[in-house]
Order: sequence, then C-alpha cells, then structure tokens
Amino acid sequence: MLRSFASVLAVSAVLIGGVACRADGLIPRPFSDASESGELPDGGVSVDSTSPAVTRLRPELLRAVRAAAVDALADDLDIRITSGWRSRSFQQTLFDDAVRTYGSEREAARYVAAPGVSKHVTGEAVDVGPTDAADWMSRNGSRYDLCQVFANELWHYELVPGGDCPDLLPDASSL
Repeated sequence: MLRSFASVLAVSAVLIGGVACRADGLIPRPFSDASESGELPDGGVSVDSTSPAVTRLRPELLRAVRAAAVDALADDLDIRITSGWRSRSFQQTLFDDAVRTYGSEREAARYVAAPGVSKHVTGEAVDVGPTDAADWMSRNGSRYDLCQVFANELWHYELVPGGDCPDLLPDASSL
C-alpha cells in the first residue's frame, strides 16, 4: 500500500513553479522571462501578482481564485499560484520534457497536456500551492465555482459556473 501511494505521488509529474517532479527526483528548469512564457518562480506568486501567468488568466477565473484566496487567509492559508497562463511554446517544452521523461507521448499526456489541449494555454486553468492550500481548495473551491479536474492533480483548478464540480477525470490524457 505504501509503495503504491509513493508511486502515485512520485510519478505525478507535478508542474509547480518551474520544477517538474518525477519518480527519481526533481528536474530543475531554469527560470526564464515570465513576461513571455508564463513560467513562475519556485513557490509560485501571489494571486495579485502582475506576472502574465496571472494577468493572462481568464478574468472570471482570476476573480474566483482571488476570492478564494481572501477566504483562505481566514483559515491562515496563503494560496499561491504555482502555474497559470502558459504560452504555447512553454507548454510544448513542458510536454516535450514529459515525453523524454516517460518515454512516449501517450504516457506523457497523463501528466502534461499538449499545447492544443491544455487549458493553461487558454488561461482557463490555474495550479495552486502549497499542498495545504490545494487541499483547502479541494474542500472549498466549489463555493467559488473552482473545481479540481484531474484525480492525479490536487493543485489544478478550472472554473465551472454553478459550483457543480463534475466527476474527476483520471488524468490529463482523458481530455
């Protein structure tokens, strides 16, 4: 059981603040000009950041995340945006890295969506952290019309008007 849980966590190719996590450790990515790519520093940024990764999110999504962040502060939690809008080229780089890591496009697609499919490219998805904030969001996000979409990505949220969150998809390859 412990090995299975550890495998799920380790294999989850988490994209958090410019670092991809994988089974054998971290794959550091150099921080580049966020104004062009949407890449963010380790630890993410405030929901009020002027980074394009934040300002290029769909306005209704950004309003919802900001409202949730204000209420999370009442529970002494600081919701950070660890990934938001991404350029097509940055998303392609992330996908290509996942293909090299996992050995095939099919396997990579479980963890990183291709640019033509990713809601990050259209500004319709946001990743939040740290883990306690993502957990808070999974329990409270529907009050702000924010829904976790993938079972293997506690940190990934999309706006679902009406707050009726759909059943979780197993992973990004389900898109």
